[in-house]
Amino acid sequence: MAILHTDIPTRSQVDALLTARDPHSASLYLPTDPASNGDAERVELKNLTSSALEQLREGGADKDEVGELADQLADLADDEMFFRYQARSLAVFATPTSITTFRLPNQLRAAAEVSDRFHLKPLLRSITFPHTALVLALAQNSVRLLEVLPELDPVAIEVSGMPTDIDSAVGRAFPADRSPIRRLQADEGKKVRIRQFARAVDRALRPVLRGDVPLILAATEPLQSIFRSVSGAPELAPVGLTGNPEESTDRELASAARGVLDDLHADRLRELHRLFDLRTGQGRTVTDVAGVAKYATMGAVDTVFVDIDSTTPGVIDEAGAIEFEPTGASSYGLQDEIARRVWLTGGHVLAVRRDDIPAGAETAAILRYAP
Repeated sequence: MAILHTDIPTRSQVDALLTARDPHSASLYLPTDPASNGDAERVELKNLTSSALEQLREGGADKDEVGELADQLADLADDEMFFRYQARSLAVFATPTSITTFRLPNQLRAAAEVSDRFHLKPLLRSITFPHTALVLALAQNSVRLLEVLPELDPVAIEVSGMPTDIDSAVGRAFPADRSPIRRLQADEGKKVRIRQFARAVDRALRPVLRGDVPLILAATEPLQSIFRSVSGAPELAPVGLTGNPEESTDRELASAARGVLDDLHADRLRELHRLFDLRTGQGRTVTDVAGVAKYATMGAVDTVFVDIDSTTPGVIDEAGAIEFEPTGASSYGLQDEIARRVWLTGGHVLAVRRDDIPAGAETAAILRYAP
């Protein structure tokens, strides 16, 4: 079974990349196959490296600096073991003195960009919407946690201190008395014990939950509702999987969870589009790249949509004015720089496909206030 090996960047890592400056910065993206032995990917990296180095040479880059950058990328391409453990895409950010890589779960197009800063818009796609999820399969007689990955078999996660069933967690069996007089008391006692069980599961889960990965609950009632009532995990998806998880295989649960994940993404986009329409009526949206660049520079953008597949070369000055330039090491992607400015001023960056951007634009922004 192929395993998806991912390195999703943290906010601090993205901050570091966004603020890095070097006149010989190369950003490479290449599709990878987690089931591959890595040979094809290493060849593709070498091809992209050649493209990046040629762009630098054409831009008049220092020969020694280009040589050191070439060495950095060649060392990575020669690392056979590294390429045996990949996800769906590999992002490489290199300068003559450093190299950073991220293995990403989403499929990105091959690209080689050079500038005085890194091209990060495709990388931001990996944190715009989560591509993985955790599934908590919860029943009175069993508990299991699964990591759901794109297109691959789920992986069972061992959780320290996780109860195995309700009896071991609570310590005694349900009240057996079912006489009419005792029925209400027995049912109430059962709910109390389910609640105790749910709290024990929730406590064990907390150390393994990540804020960027949704937790999808698979359970029947009343366990589904009771767990939700006692869990404060912000990662818990509002919609879970119904039915007894003990009657489903890990693969079946993973397949159903991917549907929930798709719905979560679609719901978020619909909500953002509704907000965009509302703010448009209030005069608080911009859809031309020059306007978005100006407001991004002012720190006035609350949310920006950028097309991850579109790159318009140019520069944006300190006042936010755009100058279009031919592709080369002297310029960078305008949408990428807009995303950088929005991110660093506390705004939200949504790196999406063109069809997901409001008004059919390449870039669209919701402003913090009316201009």
